[in-house]
Amino acid sequence: MHTTTFDSLLLGPEATLHDALARLDATAQGIVLVTDAQRRLLRTVTDGDLRRAALAGLPPHTTLAALPPKAPLSVGLQAAMRDVQQLMDAQRIDHVPIVDDAGRAVDLVTRRELSQRVWMSSPHLGDDEAGLVQEAFRSNWIAPLGPHVDAFERELAAHVGVAHAAATSSGTAALHLGLRLLGVGPGDLVLCSSLTFVASANPIRQLGAIPVFVDSEPQGWNMSPRALQRALQALAAEGRRAKAAVVVDLYGLSAEMDALAPLLEAAGVPMLEDAAESLGAFYRDRASGSFGALAVFSFNGNKIITTSGGGMLVGDDARLIDHARRLSTQAREPVRHYEHVEDGYNYRMSNVLAGIGRGQLRVLRQRVDARRAVFEHYRATLAGRGGLRWMAEPPGHRATRWLSAFVLEHPRPQRARDLLLDFLERHNVEARPVWKPMHLQPLYAGCRYFAHDDDVSAALFAGGVCLPSGSNLDAAQLARVGALLQRGLDLVEAQA
Repeated sequence: MHTTTFDSLLLGPEATLHDALARLDATAQGIVLVTDAQRRLLRTVTDGDLRRAALAGLPPHTTLAALPPKAPLSVGLQAAMRDVQQLMDAQRIDHVPIVDDAGRAVDLVTRRELSQRVWMSSPHLGDDEAGLVQEAFRSNWIAPLGPHVDAFERELAAHVGVAHAAATSSGTAALHLGLRLLGVGPGDLVLCSSLTFVASANPIRQLGAIPVFVDSEPQGWNMSPRALQRALQALAAEGRRAKAAVVVDLYGLSAEMDALAPLLEAAGVPMLEDAAESLGAFYRDRASGSFGALAVFSFNGNKIITTSGGGMLVGDDARLIDHARRLSTQAREPVRHYEHVEDGYNYRMSNVLAGIGRGQLRVLRQRVDARRAVFEHYRATLAGRGGLRWMAEPPGHRATRWLSAFVLEHPRPQRARDLLLDFLERHNVEARPVWKPMHLQPLYAGCRYFAHDDDVSAALFAGGVCLPSGSNLDAAQLARVGALLQRGLDLVEAQA
């Protein structure tokens, strides 16, 4: 729904009661907004106002200006959804106009919208999960081991095309284990994509190592080969070498492995592929998660498949994955009594959650297809609009579109982004900024950072928007979000 549709809710004070009734019938919104020539909100007129006017004997040609004065109830552009909800509840109204700083009517929120939340990426269960969980209950395999764990590891490894996998309690736990298995320890340097969730970097710090952040490339938003080469050259000139590199596959798109992997191999730096967001993606017919010495996946509640919480460490080196399993169960030695020669963790996945994961893995292809269809819907809906650039799918890639994302190309991108996000949230639609890069996080102030040319990841954060992308979005929800995006982007153009 474009601004012209919102404009159909506006009437001047010279309009008549008959005009207002016709407009209410045409728009089916239950309200019209009375504005002056500058679009400043003067009052609202609802079905109830028209009924009261009729009961008072006012003729249909009575102008809206002649109605008894009624100060409009509205909120400003800075208002959150809770502010709108509180005003509706306090005043027992079902519509709240939004006005800008000049008092001009720019939007309308309805109570019906506030009862229909659209989530960004909610869990989507299939038909098999409940039966597999019940099987775990029947067998009393509830603990963090069991046949579902073993089977989930085998099935996931086969899907990715690697030899071995170890199921963990979270993707972060898998990252921690992977870094430790690659020998990362206090004082070591670890290269890491800057544009990522903080869990990619935190295990580096928690092991006492020092992250060195690397910028994104502008098309696929993943680690820039150019920036990586600069980082490797700078470290080599100092007589230093990174212990490992965490290469993130962002938002369901594999990084440019044909360019990154040879650089790391030549420098003798093993890759830990952070494929937490990209299960089901392919790069040159190889599955995401099959490129690093080790790789990790996440099955958090918002991921493309979920076990509610869980992760997986995968790789071709049986010795490393066996060691991961031992570390994830408190590093207990294989003897009768409890014997420990190294410190371990409680990082193993439970048999119940692994049952959910097995059921989810069976429908992964359908989930990927559904998310790709969501992305294409948005792109078609916004086709022809200037001022935005979608996250690309470069040649050789097949992305999952775990999250559909674009960048607002605007002179004031962060203000434009926040206006759009605030608009969507007022209408009960969850959307978020692109990840704030690690080199801009207070936690990592002072860490080294190697840019592409300009600071690509900072620009992506400033104007980047992630949209509702779940594989369980229905046609009505997609149509609603698409219409709201049109209105929100119109608002951005008018205000930003």
